[in-house]
Amino acid sequence: MAEKITVTVLTKDSEATLRECLEALRGFDEVVVLDSGSGDRTLEIARSFPNVVVHEHPFLGFGPMKNFAVDKASNDWILSIDSDEVVSSFLAEEIQSMQLDEHCVYTVGRDNHYHGRLINGCGWDNDRVERLFNRKRVRFNDRMIHEGLEINEGTRIVRLRGRLKHYAYDNASQLIAKLQHYSALWADERKGKKRASALQAFLYAAFSFFKYYILKRGWLYGYEGLLISVSNANGVFYKYIKLYEANRR
Repeated sequence: MAEKITVTVLTKDSEATLRECLEALRGFDEVVVLDSGSGDRTLEIARSFPNVVVHEHPFLGFGPMKNFAVDKASNDWILSIDSDEVVSSFLAEEIQSMQLDEHCVYTVGRDNHYHGRLINGCGWDNDRVERLFNRKRVRFNDRMIHEGLEINEGTRIVRLRGRLKHYAYDNASQLIAKLQHYSALWADERKGKKRASALQAFLYAAFSFFKYYILKRGWLYGYEGLLISVSNANGVFYKYIKLYEANRR
């Protein structure tokens, strides 16, 4: 391996996908798993891998949690992976054979799946995420959701050829649960700072459905495309309604 790399993984009731996620990371020097209160077999699975170090902490928001995990790493090079993502063997070999440049942030393409079906519509296609970086120069921002790396001036973005397999959702219940969780975090982060109205929530949601189902070709994917597009629209509606109610209070 050209550089020693720590992989960081956030978990919360992740037993359905965690074993496959960690199996793909066996070749990495260290994997830091940061758990925020799992009630299933997540911690048992994580501790069964010899290269995994487990830490536990109450949930602070995705940005702060990812920085917390980065701070627990033994190495400066960080590969940030979600517990529902699987690093392809090609991507692992690509990363491990590279001479990494600390002035670069490396992006990875994701193949998003719903109940095992690859979805290349609904905005799920052309998905690239910034995941490999040197912590001496780059950190995550402190956003509760939709966190991202704070990239310094002069940092180059490099596209890796390998890809991640992303088990985005397995059923409608998971979609609804994440909609509820994310919309609440989004509204809480913006209350008192951003205005919202019931009409705004409706119009934004209507446009969201049109965008993902028509413009982003959700209609090509049958009931999965319809479900994802409706869920996207509902997510927009409820985050603005929750913000509207929070501001009124």
